[in-house]
Amino acid sequence: MKNRVVIIGGGTAGWLTAGIIAARHCSKNSSAPSSMQETEVILVESPDVKNLGVGEGTWPTMRDTLRQIGLSERVFLSCCDASFKQASKFVGWSHGQNEHYYHPFTAPSGYGAVNMADHWSASDKDIEFERWVCAQGAICDKNLAPKLPQMPEYAFSLNYGYHLNAGKFVKILHQHCVEELGVKYIQGHVEQVLSAENGDISEIVLTDGEHIAGDLFIDCSGFAAILIGKHYQIPFKSKRGVLFNDTALALQVDHVSDDTPIASCTVATAQKNGWIWDISLQNRRGIGHVFSSDFTSVERAEEALFKYVKNDPLLVSQQLTPRTIKFDPGHRETFWHKNCIAIGVSAGFVEPLEATALVLIEKSAEWISQQLPRDRAAMSVLAKRFNALTLQRWQEIIDFLKLHYILSNRTDSEYWRAHQQADSIPESLQDALTLWRTQAPGLYETNQRFELFSSASKQYVLYGMGFNTEQKHQAQIFQKEAAMIKRFRNETLHTTEKLLSALPTNREFLRRVLKK
Repeated sequence: MKNRVVIIGGGTAGWLTAGIIAARHCSKNSSAPSSMQETEVILVESPDVKNLGVGEGTWPTMRDTLRQIGLSERVFLSCCDASFKQASKFVGWSHGQNEHYYHPFTAPSGYGAVNMADHWSASDKDIEFERWVCAQGAICDKNLAPKLPQMPEYAFSLNYGYHLNAGKFVKILHQHCVEELGVKYIQGHVEQVLSAENGDISEIVLTDGEHIAGDLFIDCSGFAAILIGKHYQIPFKSKRGVLFNDTALALQVDHVSDDTPIASCTVATAQKNGWIWDISLQNRRGIGHVFSSDFTSVERAEEALFKYVKNDPLLVSQQLTPRTIKFDPGHRETFWHKNCIAIGVSAGFVEPLEATALVLIEKSAEWISQQLPRDRAAMSVLAKRFNALTLQRWQEIIDFLKLHYILSNRTDSEYWRAHQQADSIPESLQDALTLWRTQAPGLYETNQRFELFSSASKQYVLYGMGFNTEQKHQAQIFQKEAAMIKRFRNETLHTTEKLLSALPTNREFLRRVLKK
């Protein structure tokens, strides 16, 4: 008898989850015939539900995901209007005066061998930290690609993720999952959820009367949270007291010409009461304003957003109507209950800073795929472990996003001043800041194998925002490591010079590879 996994909801969460599980357990291309495969994946999607469609920035993890599910990078780039993302660029977060820093995807030179941040703090702070340890910011300044056109798919000179059209991404995932991975697709609206004696979901009933039984049900139904929320009534834990933003206004704006440069990074520009994201695709840019309704109105936020667009000569001047998305930042108390798992927005949602939404979907689906329960007793054990890991990841995300705000020196609005209040800063983050005042984040700071944000990411944000780590009693260690530091510094300088002269722009790369 087959193990049946039933996914409720399409969208990016549903189709990524379906693809990751099916690629491992039930691909049409598997050497075992379909009748012999032990797992069946069914995705049920309501025709009445519109996808959220604003998650358009990924981490480098998406390269591995696409490769694992067997999707060609060239096809993906072509079908999703996709471009390369090598970093996040933060503008105006420190002082509100158009200053900027990068959080690149490439780790500091020598990472794992020596903590370059300690030496930078002690000796060379006249040079920006990111430029001192990494070439990627200089590459982003020039809108260059992270690789050469002749390189194999998914290979790279510099680590990268993607910017993509979310709607088109869902379409290509849908097609690939059904045609290549053997996912069964059913269109219909869930009318009823039926329970077994032990409280598990035994089957769902659609409005047309069809009954769909399953062993494991995955809730990817977004804000509706049909299974985890409506059926099981798992409480939602709001984090609005830590992360204030609860509204987003989203626009899609065309490039002014086919030759317009395509940025290599997501740009996050701080505003008086929030921030504006700017994601550059092949044909357009996705731009949106994230803000807190406690500190400003939709009308004032719209004014700031339209001003941002109007002041950019590389955007087409056109009549625009933003899409409004309201949300309560936070997550479920439990993510795997009985035989039901929540993935995506049904599990939780916070602002899109640092693009954590898609990576959490990828990581959750990958974990489930690797640990797919083989009987009901094992499922209970796996549920405990998944819940502990996912709760830890949410805390990590919330702490890291909050870090961006509390490091700011902006005092030009109540919004920024409120972020400095101690009662809005989690104790775990306060502890980390106490540690970082005396030593830079390093490899031995945590023992978490599955942490989302490495010590390298923390260094880029801390020192990009001007945080100061005092170096005491380090002279002897610095002297021992001096030769190593010099070698890694020279490597950074050489790599920067070499890549600046060799890499094409994003536009040039895409034209050559896609023959546009």
